[in-house]
Amino acid sequence: MTSLFVSGSGTGVGKTLVTAILINEIRRAGKECVALKPVISGFDEDNPDGSDTALILDALGRDVTRNSVEEISPWRFREPISPDMAAAHEGRSLYIKEIAHFCRANAEPDSIQIIEGVGGVMVPLTNQETVLDLMVEVGAPVLLIVGSYLGTLSHTLTALQAVQHRGLTVAGIVISESLDNPVALSETQATLLRFTEDIPVIALPRLASAGDDPGTPAIAAEIGLL
Repeated sequence: MTSLFVSGSGTGVGKTLVTAILINEIRRAGKECVALKPVISGFDEDNPDGSDTALILDALGRDVTRNSVEEISPWRFREPISPDMAAAHEGRSLYIKEIAHFCRANAEPDSIQIIEGVGGVMVPLTNQETVLDLMVEVGAPVLLIVGSYLGTLSHTLTALQAVQHRGLTVAGIVISESLDNPVALSETQATLLRFTEDIPVIALPRLASAGDDPGTPAIAAEIGLL
């Protein structure tokens, strides 16, 4: 596996945290990593620090500059809403094939590429297309990030079914622990494992950052990325 698309069952479930963890694991293994977040909404051009793009650049060991931001997140929108709405409010349009071409053009033969999506699997990118359509166009295996909140079982299995229905390979599911959990993280993991056949389901305890932490599972190894 040389390319991976990181998506989620919804917004705010920890996609960027897991993306940064993967980047750190790849770099610690002595391998090159290319990471992209092509589309981002809620981005403040005057204050990019703390944004998802900035966190990815930090994991890559790169400074947050206008050029570095443009290189990994060329489609940026001010409002923290779905990309199709944010683009419309700015008089702009998104094109799935253009975004997919950008992703393919930035894959390097000797590097592992991580592509982070925006929002959840079914978030609209255009008037007729969603993030899932972009995932199909890119064609990379998918890592699905989900929470442990009440309702996550239905959200996770629905997202999983949608991705598999379109013929995409699911490399794994990461349960990123939510602030509020109705049951132990291990119980959510065990329940999902009953419905996912041979797909790895990884429990990720709540972390302060994507840096070294004894509670961080070896995600890249568990999904076969390393």
